[in-house]
Amino acid sequence: MKRVMLGMVMACALVVTSLPQAQQPDEREAVKAAVLDYVEAIYQAQPDRIQRSVHADLAKRGYYRKRGEQAFTSEPMTYQQLFDLAGRWNKDGKRPVATYPKDVVVYDVLNQTATAKLTAMWGVDYMHLAKYDGTWKIVNILWQEPPASK
Repeated sequence: MKRVMLGMVMACALVVTSLPQAQQPDEREAVKAAVLDYVEAIYQAQPDRIQRSVHADLAKRGYYRKRGEQAFTSEPMTYQQLFDLAGRWNKDGKRPVATYPKDVVVYDVLNQTATAKLTAMWGVDYMHLAKYDGTWKIVNILWQEPPASK
């Protein structure tokens, strides 16, 4: 019985030590900074921040309602479309971005991958990030505008 228990303890220890370890707080802050670069790029019409925080192979899909419709529509967006949008969306500076939300929750950070949630004026973005040459880049975004109020 002691051998079985010892074997189980050793097996558990082996599994725990082989799991990916979460990164230090500075890595969490670096992930948060990448997400903030993304949202600020759009809010402030600074596409260079998209270049800094989003990978060129971005896969972005959004769900929104067309004006006057209740059903959601799905539409993909490429890196280039996002870059262009960031350059024009608030180019005149007339949108009150100081009042817009930019709440970031970093869910998980491992050695090479991370997940985060952004709440912005357009809705909620769920993001996957990956580390490229020491820099966190957003590689996937799944977003939805807020559901209709009941």
